[in-house]
Amino acid sequence: MKESWQKLGILAGGGGLPAAVVKACEAIGTHYRLVKLKGYADENLDPYDGDLCQLAELGKIIKSLKDNNCDAVVLVGNVSRPNFSQIRPDWQGAKLLPKIIKAARHGDGALLEVLVGYFTEEGFKVIGADDVAAPLKAPQGQIGEYSPSPEDMEDMQKASQLVAALGPFDVGQGAVVRDGYVIAIEAAEGTDKMLERCLHLFTDHIEDQPDAPKGVLLKRPKPKQELRVDLPTIGVETVKRVAEAGLAGIAVEAGKALIVEKKEVIAAANAKGIFIYGYRSEDLPPPSASQPPHLDHD
Repeated sequence: MKESWQKLGILAGGGGLPAAVVKACEAIGTHYRLVKLKGYADENLDPYDGDLCQLAELGKIIKSLKDNNCDAVVLVGNVSRPNFSQIRPDWQGAKLLPKIIKAARHGDGALLEVLVGYFTEEGFKVIGADDVAAPLKAPQGQIGEYSPSPEDMEDMQKASQLVAALGPFDVGQGAVVRDGYVIAIEAAEGTDKMLERCLHLFTDHIEDQPDAPKGVLLKRPKPKQELRVDLPTIGVETVKRVAEAGLAGIAVEAGKALIVEKKEVIAAANAKGIFIYGYRSEDLPPPSASQPPHLDHD
């Protein structure tokens, strides 16, 4: 991709994605400056130089980016919603805080739009992690040794429709469906905690071969989602938790999800005997008569 910017500011939250973006920048020779969010950024970023800022220190963050001649910014990694009554913003953070709190009442999507707008107003080009680290994008089709069954594909269809239909309510990007039965929907707890709930459901309530791998975790963007800052992401930990939950595999929307440490993820999935599949809507079977109609909010 031909860059329309000169130097990238990487605003890093938790998880493995920020380190993957840093490595991608170094691999292709992209100039960058790392800003680690205190309390969120993982220790896997320790080897990389950068500034450490509180989430609400927007003035300090902007100063770091501008002092280091960044003209673009990417927001990557997990950042849980803070307790607004306990954060200590700097002057610029305090100016924006009322707008952030108001947006947060409408969901994380609205909150992210405020942040994107803020960085844009400050003169930065906001880009997606997939723009600088294209190899992280999920490819189409089977990823690894195992492939989904026709029943798995039907579960994907239902899970995909479910996330799309619930999108206007700012529910999470993931759902678990098994034999057409909706097991779990991702909410504020995130994917990992959702998968923990699945394990208990299988153990306590589902008697039909609870030890047989069956069912699909699907992650996809919500309708009208800001794709530059919140693409669905899976990694080795996702594979581990899917296997522990007794599911058959993982489905992500091809080109609209990221796979962190792809080789390691594929190796883990192969070792656990689960599939990973990058789907397109046209790959999925038509909804069965028993499924509710798709609610189109686009």
